[in-house]
Amino acid sequence: MMLVGYARVSTVDQDPGAKLWALEERGCERTFRDKASGRLARRP
Repeated sequence: MMLVGYARVSTVDQDPGAKLWALEERGCERTFRDKASGRLARRP
């Protein structure tokens, strides 16, 4: 079974590095990143 992780930050000024590191430490083989505010109705 492959573990997949998801790291999201709210602004482009924030760095998801610590979240990505934690996901890799947990054994996630693939990670997805998102830099968008939760209040945005439309995302690309």
